[in-house]
Order: sequence, then structure tokens, then C-alpha cells
Amino acid sequence: MNEIQVPDSAALKSVQSLCEINTPYDWTERSEKLFAEGMKEIVSWHIRNNRFFRSLMESRSFTPDQIKNSDDCAHIPFVLANYFKTHEELSIPKDQIVLHATSSGTTGQKSQFFFDDWTLRATQRMIDWIFGFYGWTSPDKPANYLLYSYEIEPDLKLGTAYTDNFLCKYAPVNHLFYALRRTGSGTHEFDLFGCIEKLIEYSKTKLPVRIFGFPAFLHFTLERMRALRIPKLELSPDSLVFLGGGWKGYADQQIDKRELYHRVTEQLGIPDHRLRDGFGSVEHSIPYIECESHEFHVPIWSRVYIRDVKTLTPLPTGSEGFLQFVTPTVTSVPACSVLMGDLASWYEGSSCPCPLSTPYFVVHGRAGISKNKSCAVTAAEMLGKERSGP
Repeated sequence: MNEIQVPDSAALKSVQSLCEINTPYDWTERSEKLFAEGMKEIVSWHIRNNRFFRSLMESRSFTPDQIKNSDDCAHIPFVLANYFKTHEELSIPKDQIVLHATSSGTTGQKSQFFFDDWTLRATQRMIDWIFGFYGWTSPDKPANYLLYSYEIEPDLKLGTAYTDNFLCKYAPVNHLFYALRRTGSGTHEFDLFGCIEKLIEYSKTKLPVRIFGFPAFLHFTLERMRALRIPKLELSPDSLVFLGGGWKGYADQQIDKRELYHRVTEQLGIPDHRLRDGFGSVEHSIPYIECESHEFHVPIWSRVYIRDVKTLTPLPTGSEGFLQFVTPTVTSVPACSVLMGDLASWYEGSSCPCPLSTPYFVVHGRAGISKNKSCAVTAAEMLGKERSGP
């Protein structure tokens, strides 16, 4: 990847330095200092370049000088993630936008998010480093791909579709199959039997299989294979399952992720340590990827806080509340401090049996009773809400 530069090298010097650290989970005194300095710089950046953010900081009597260390980042006023569903906010000129992504399809609320070159490429580089950290980069070893995501339309802007296709670069594509197929009329349909046929076909080769996308559709595939009494497939042990997007459209059928992983190993032969989930959102581009113990550890480029659902004050370890993300890496949109609609809790890294020492968070679900639509909801809707499942 060519050299990546922040929009203003003088104003965002620490942001640049922080995002050049290629050890994703190595929190050091230097990275802590750069994070705090980077947050000070990015808050100043958005105050200068975005009227809404400037008004928000003024209304909360917050200034960048109040950030003395990384702990002070918990006090930065946040923007509700839902705000981006109804407002288009930019901290850059429109001609610097290189990608416009949305979090849902043709129905429901859309989070409009705009990436400039720095924000997009810095995020992609983080994924490069995390995949490299876990040893998932195999440039000389082709793989067959089963993507539980949308077959690309010429103008498709869904974040999940973009991400899943981007992930195909870490191992050369021998063959690729989309589970959510184009119909030719701008919609998609879930090709359940096509997925089963491809898994059987892939099992007859020695090539690894990489399965990316929505967990619900993988679950439905395994359920139908069990109903059809299809014998266990022995996919290559170098295969990789990397899920994301959630179960939002099928929350009533969701099973525990460890049960899903057990089923994958039982029916497809892929070992547990090659089964991972990812968490992220179009409003916050930092990648959170499960460790070998299936926890979402926080990389050096972000911080995670949990806030009380009533008082919005930061909560201690183990307490459940709203999930808040803080990062200095996004220059295109004032999303340096975002409060999500997800309920979660956080824990010290020492409580996870994996070797990583950074804190991790556990997502418990979505707050509220109204439907908050996303890519996964759109995927569910296309199957027909009157059905209980495929």
C-alpha cells in the first residue's frame, strides 16, 4: 500500500504517528501518549471544519485543551450514532470524498458515512495489520470463498458488501460464490441450496475455504444441511470463518455464537481457532476482531467506554450500558466520539485467557424496542418477514 497521509500533516501529526504503529494490541506508554495527543488534534480538526461539531463542543463547554491524557477522552462529548442516519456531516470538502457508504439497503434508516482517502486507507491498513497479526494472510495460497453478503451491484454502497469483498485480498481467489444473489431488478435473494452445493464442491478440493458475512445465513445453511442429513464435510483446517453484521433481522432465531462455532466445526470440520466474529459500524471504522477466545479486544487506535443508560456516566468493568467508541483516526466526518445503540460491557484484558492484554468488550444486544434497521435487517427482509426461516 502506498504511503498514507493525513489531510493536514502539521495539524494531525500525532494522528499520523499513532496510525503508523503496526502492532494492533501493543498498548505502550508511547501509544497512550500519541492517542491522547491525537484525540486533542482530531477534536480541534472537527471544531475548525464542522459547524455542528463546533456547536456541540461549545454547548458542552469542552475544549481540546481539556485532553491531558487518554483517560480524559472519556469526557469528550459524544455524537449519537443515530444522528448520522438523518444528517450528512462533513469535515472535508465534498471533492475529497472517495467512498460513500450506507449501513442499510433500500429500506429503513440509512447511516450516511463519507470517507476521505486518509480515513478509508488508514482503516484498511488496520485490517491488514490485524489479519497479519493473526496469521490470516496467505498471498501464495489460493482459497475458495463463500460470501454470506450481497453480490455486488454496480452502485451498491452497503458497508458489509464492501468489507467482505475487501477481505478477499488476503488469499488469492480460486473461486467465489455469493449467498445473496442479484436478481437483475436491483434486489437480492438468498441462494440456500447454492451455498450447500458450493460447500460440498469445495470440500472435494484441498484448498482452504474462507466464509465471510452474516452469521444468520451460515446458521440457516447448517440447519438445512442437518435436515437433509448431509454427512460432515471435511474442509481444509486452514479454512477461515470470519462473520459480521449480526442477527438483527432474525434475533428470535439467534443462537449463542459459541454454539454456532461448535456447529461449524461439527459439520464443516473447521477448527475453533479459525472461527472469528468481527464487530464494527459504518459510523465507527475501527475494526474489532475476536481473539482466539472469542472476545473483542480494543486495538491501540481506539478506546471503548460503557455508559449508564439513564445517567450516561462511564461505568466500571462488568456493568452493562451503552457502547461508546472514541478514535482520532476519522478526519472526514465528526465521528471521533460516538455513542452506539448497542448494549455492552467491558472487561480488563487480564480476564481473557488469550495472550492479549488490552481491554475487551462484550455486546449484549440492541437497546430499545423499535426496529433499528441495518444491513442485516435488509438481508432478512428480502427473505420475507412472514417466514420463520429458510
